[in-house]
Amino acid sequence: MRNRALAADHVRRAAIRLLALDVLYEAGSWADVVRESQEVVELALKGLLRAVGIDPPRVHDVGDVLQAERGRLPAALAGDVERLAAASRGLRRDRELAFYGAEDLTPSDFYREPEAAEARTAARFVVERVHPHVLEP
Repeated sequence: MRNRALAADHVRRAAIRLLALDVLYEAGSWADVVRESQEVVELALKGLLRAVGIDPPRVHDVGDVLQAERGRLPAALAGDVERLAAASRGLRRDRELAFYGAEDLTPSDFYREPEAAEARTAARFVVERVHPHVLEP
């Protein structure tokens, strides 16, 4: 089953959230950039999966699904599957920590600009690669 409208909605919303990343980055809210980057990547990749007829699992990291289903993805993305999966996996690790922290870790003290820049770059890459295959087929 393929819900093109839902797939497109996911990718559109991910692209809009990229703008929010820039605001958070300019404010120096590094932990929030990391957390929101994860959500951007998750939305965009789930949109891609839906666009090719795969019902994405209800998990935050869909990297394994991308790798397992690479044959169903657009051929133009074949060279990007590993990088897309790595972005999903890497940002998933920081999802809760960047938002909630832990008894021994305060997100605003822990995350720095390099982590935020890397997360934002990953989010932009994912949206830029996925966008044409979902919104401009």
